[in-house]
Amino acid sequence: MVKAIGLFSGGLDSLLAVRVLQEQGIEVVAVNFVTPFFGPWRASEGARRLGIPLRVVDITEEHLRMLRRPRHGYGSQMNPCIDCHSLMLRKARELMEGEGASFLFTGEVLGQRPFSQTKEALRTVDEEAGVVGLVLRPLSARLLPPTLPEREGWVRREALLGIRGRSRRRQMELAKKYGIEGYPSPAGGCLLTDPVYARRLKDLFEHQEEVGRRDLELLKVGRHLRLSPRVKAIVGRNQGENERIASLATSEDLILQAGDYPGPVVLIPYGGEEELLRAAGVCLRYSDAPSQEVSKVIWRKGNRTGEVEAAPISPDECERLLL
Repeated sequence: MVKAIGLFSGGLDSLLAVRVLQEQGIEVVAVNFVTPFFGPWRASEGARRLGIPLRVVDITEEHLRMLRRPRHGYGSQMNPCIDCHSLMLRKARELMEGEGASFLFTGEVLGQRPFSQTKEALRTVDEEAGVVGLVLRPLSARLLPPTLPEREGWVRREALLGIRGRSRRRQMELAKKYGIEGYPSPAGGCLLTDPVYARRLKDLFEHQEEVGRRDLELLKVGRHLRLSPRVKAIVGRNQGENERIASLATSEDLILQAGDYPGPVVLIPYGGEEELLRAAGVCLRYSDAPSQEVSKVIWRKGNRTGEVEAAPISPDECERLLL
């Protein structure tokens, strides 16, 4: 039996791509690549429902290097879709060889995304990944040049599809045919397309040379205020965020809380004592402290603790500092 490795998100298009190939007797192994920007949860559920094996591969380190300077730029936010897909297909080819598979496939639909799913973009992705002719896109294959599995007769081109564009009507019809129900909506898969997260990430790249996984996780939680080129404050918005921020803190970070009033946990990554008073003002601004009074803020860094008195900064200044 011919085996294929498929990029698998767990969304409807990838579910359908698997079913189309299974109809032709192809053995399918799914692969889902993960970073702090997208995870395996939908893919795990989708693979379970289809009864196919799933390989989950963390590509954070390589993805982050690419993300700083993507050769083909970004999409609507900080999403480098062409470079990202090239990286995934390059890694999938390595897996293909290890699994003894014969070709790759994806659930991409021609024209569904105007930046990354044109014929030119798909050709560029394949060329840069070194997989020209190896990648079958079953949902749009009849609109694209024949690939190796078609030329070799492993799949019948006439049984593949010719879907184009952003409408989901044809996919929904196929879902009924294959008995696929409760599939996820197409939105929300990648944090890099989220305007708030993208804005914070851009700011982080502009102000910090070395960026690690913890830095990326912090971008997902709280309010972020840029106090100076070197100093940023992260403010919890509720008890859950306060606990999450505290769990991500290290001994290098400065942690602040209002001394006499309920309020948020404020984290200053990697210190930032030079902005302690301003950070204290931010802490009090989001606490229950009176807006016009000087109040106490307790700080700690590693094993050191202390107190500082400050007045809450104004709502207008907070708005100006928000990322």
